[in-house]
This record gives sequence, structure tokens and C-alpha cells, in this order.
Amino acid sequence: MTTARDLFIIAMDPAPERTVGQGDLSLALAGAELLDLLDAGAVTVDGDLVVPGGSSVPDDRLLAAAAAEITRQPPHERVEDWLWRRGRDLAAAYQDALEEDGELKRKRSGLLPFGPKEVELVDTPARRRAAARREQGAPVLASLASAVGLDGERPEGEEPGLGDETVTTVVATVHEAVMELEAVRQRRAIENTAFANVWRGP
Repeated sequence: MTTARDLFIIAMDPAPERTVGQGDLSLALAGAELLDLLDAGAVTVDGDLVVPGGSSVPDDRLLAAAAAEITRQPPHERVEDWLWRRGRDLAAAYQDALEEDGELKRKRSGLLPFGPKEVELVDTPARRRAAARREQGAPVLASLASAVGLDGERPEGEEPGLGDETVTTVVATVHEAVMELEAVRQRRAIENTAFANVWRGP
């Protein structure tokens, strides 16, 4: 299992503190993948640039797909740019993968036999492992969960226990990207309200 998979599993908890948006989760998953690739030696971070490392291919297929997307030749990609590019629809990709692996199952909502479907976690060793890591306060997982609002708010720049400058850089960039996405949402909401008021008239 990877930090990215653990993060997705805890985000799917049946009673989270608040619902996590797919965009927020996708950005955090991209950050988790980058940290998993760093841990595997597949990449390094030079300043804020993602630089390819060893040639080993991760066992996890989603992580292997992430490794295949690393820019191999200069100019290398900034961490922030990686999050936005790799993060596009990444939550949906994890949902599909975990369904295929039997970690998620579909359930029907409502009374209609052909009503909309939702997914729920299956009680598996992977789910129990992710829950244990969350309960133990694994620093990286807790910091990424915090970025999407799963474990409360921390003061800006305060990531206790990370202990590594590169890890801190990646996690901080995830927080910034999520805040930027929220700012875009708020701006669009204001614009849509203003547009609706124009059509509504005095």
C-alpha cells in the first residue's frame, strides 16, 4: 500500500469530519504520490523542481503510472505544476482502481432499483492499515489529510513531525494548491451570483 491509497481510503471514511471535494483530494493524492516516489527513490526534489531519480518501477500500478509521467529531460517540472497536471481527475482514477482491487464496492442510494450508485469501503486489511496509520498520527498522512480538511486545521506553515525539508516543501505546496483551488471556487461563485442578479433585474 502507498500513502496515496491510504489517503484515499481515509477520505472515503463513512463519517468524515466533512465531505472532501474531488479537486482537493486529487491535488492531495498527487502530492502523496510524489512523496511515495521520493520514498522509493524514483524522484528527487531539487529546490522546487521534480527531478527523476532511479529507474526502478514501483509495484503499485497507480504509482507506476505517476512515475511514468515524470518529466525526464530539463527543464524539469515544478512541484506545483506536477500537482495540477497529475492531479487532474486523480481521485476518480483511485476510485476505479480500488473498486477493481475489491477495496470499494458499489451501493445503491434511494429506493429506485436503477437509482444513482455510490461506493463504500470494504473491510479489508488495507482499510484497517490506513485507519491505524491515521489513528497513530502518521505525520505525512496527517498533514495531507489536514490539507483537505479531514483532520482539522493547523496554523499555516506548522507541520510538526515531518522532519525533512523536501517532504515539508511538498506538503506545503499541496496546502497552497488546495487554497488556490478554493479561491477559484469562491471567485466563480461570486461571478455566477452577479450574473444571475443581472438576469433577475431590479
